[in-house]
Amino acid sequence: MTVSEQHRTEIRTETATYTVEATSLPEARVAVDVSAAGPQGEPVADGHLELDAAAAATLANVLAKALRSAGALGRTGARRPGPRPAHQGQPWSPTLDEDLERRWLAGEPVEAIAEAFGRSPGSIRARLPRVGCDPEAPGAYLPDPPSRREVTAMNP
Repeated sequence: MTVSEQHRTEIRTETATYTVEATSLPEARVAVDVSAAGPQGEPVADGHLELDAAAAATLANVLAKALRSAGALGRTGARRPGPRPAHQGQPWSPTLDEDLERRWLAGEPVEAIAEAFGRSPGSIRARLPRVGCDPEAPGAYLPDPPSRREVTAMNP
């Protein structure tokens, strides 16, 4: 009696539908079929492998590494296009914090502040709460956190 087992995975993305099927074969072998279809059903990938079942786990690791590497081809390594802000990753000083607070309370937009500081808009938004400003409300402070409120004696 021959026992056959098959596993199928289908993953849909915005640009394609990927299908991977692994099927056990007689004599401790495995067949792996890979295919992908674009948004209109046009084929964008197709492949077939047969291998010893004992090598399947190793091949899976090798393919995963190779595909991650291939996916990185053509990338520059930067997360966003264009040059990095001039002061990205540099520490903040008390003087910079005071200037950030002053500019925010004066109503300057995040993008203008970021350009003046040579930093990204995201880093400005992340720094605002550290100087007590509300990044969701231009020109406003955050409410006083409990740690900064004066402790008042409770009347018995």
